Amino acid sequence: MKHQNKNQSSFGMIGLGTMGSNLLQNIADHGYNCSGYDNDAEKVDTVNHLSRENIHAFSDLKEFAQNLKSPKVVMLLVPAGKIVDSVIEELLQVLDKGDIIIDGGNSHFTDTERRFVDLEKKGFHFVGMGVSGGEEGARKGPSMMPGGDKKAYETLKPILEKIAAHVNGDPTVAFMGERSAGHFVKMVHNGIEYALMQLISETYEVMKKGLQMEDKEIHSVFEKWNEGRLKSYLIEITRDIFAYKKKGAHHLFFNDIKDEAKAKGTGKWTSQAAMDLTVPIPMIDIAVSMRDLSKYKDLRFKASKLYPDPEKSDFNTTEYIAKLEEAFYFSMVSAYAQGMHLLDRANEEFNYHLNLDLIAKIWRGGCIIRSEFLEDIYAAYKKDSKLKHLFLDESIQKSLLKSIPSVRSVVSDAVLQGIAIPSFASALSYFDNIRNEEMPANLIQAQRDFFGSHTYELKGKEGVFHTDWEVSNH
Repeated sequence: MKHQNKNQSSFGMIGLGTMGSNLLQNIADHGYNCSGYDNDAEKVDTVNHLSRENIHAFSDLKEFAQNLKSPKVVMLLVPAGKIVDSVIEELLQVLDKGDIIIDGGNSHFTDTERRFVDLEKKGFHFVGMGVSGGEEGARKGPSMMPGGDKKAYETLKPILEKIAAHVNGDPTVAFMGERSAGHFVKMVHNGIEYALMQLISETYEVMKKGLQMEDKEIHSVFEKWNEGRLKSYLIEITRDIFAYKKKGAHHLFFNDIKDEAKAKGTGKWTSQAAMDLTVPIPMIDIAVSMRDLSKYKDLRFKASKLYPDPEKSDFNTTEYIAKLEEAFYFSMVSAYAQGMHLLDRANEEFNYHLNLDLIAKIWRGGCIIRSEFLEDIYAAYKKDSKLKHLFLDESIQKSLLKSIPSVRSVVSDAVLQGIAIPSFASALSYFDNIRNEEMPANLIQAQRDFFGSHTYELKGKEGVFHTDWEVSNH
């Protein structure tokens, strides 16, 4: 097959699965000549059969590289881990110093950090870029979080800004910061995503088991919520899930799906990073734990036969849905706040030079956690770039104060009904401890010193102390 655009491609893509193929078509839509590579001949053929004059796919890496303009721009959309290192090693044999390599997969930020340093030493520009929006986002406009080589980003910027989603005329892409910043931001994005999905599933549980609502009624609630302050991509797709039936079926399809949730690891990575940085993100932690618990179906089945549900109470559904909406809003704010707090701490620790208002700005469109509330987050950090926590923003504080009675009521009612809503509960406990000037951690310090001589500090007195806690019985 002859390729008419030899040495003319502005952008190369390695990995022609659904995401890679869609992103390549998005780039081509904006007038750029593109080349693609995959070692799967079927995927190469699929792209070539698109019959687009400005897209050509190859199964030979050297031929692929020769088809690119210099400096060559090559993006990887391959599974995270060792395969990324393997592809980079192969690429270095066909690229020249000064060329640009972009890792657009969900790589762990520590791997990106290592690759950035290594490739910089070898004379290559490396960009670790988080991409969010799924298949549709890749095709029509994702949110992109590039970090690493600032000079390389300036070369990529015209293309990335055209293919990104746009909100109020602004592209949902911006340079995040130094080295592994892009993949760290994407990891936290996914952690927030875990928390919000868990929160929505618990909301469904309250409506189904607590309020005894039918699926059609639940659909109406999500439909209404998506027209107000809870408007978001995740609420929108939940609404649509509650309307989807297979052809000829009389029941909703999602009711046929097993209640065992899978995960690809980014939520776990977020929790691990937060623990390393000593930042509390309990809503993300519990979301990861609940996905894990869902996999123990046999254990849950056996326990369900041993421990019956408590008596159910009657509630006024209409009144309670309004209360549930307030509780959801409160918990949603907490999920975003915990994620932003982690970003703020990582910025200090890793010297990324993150701008939290810019992150909120590019999350407003194209990505999975896009929502109406991100406008409030953007406004909060735009007003105060040094804001240490979203709970301290005056506008958000006013909204939370209105929602507190409802979230307290929903959590306590669920506990009495035997309905598990750990995400709501952790959002409330997190809030109550943030506003707790005197936590009971002094007792923990005393215990640690008692059994392990770990020492403690005293109020109003400099220094570190230890006590012999053995108390005489006489």
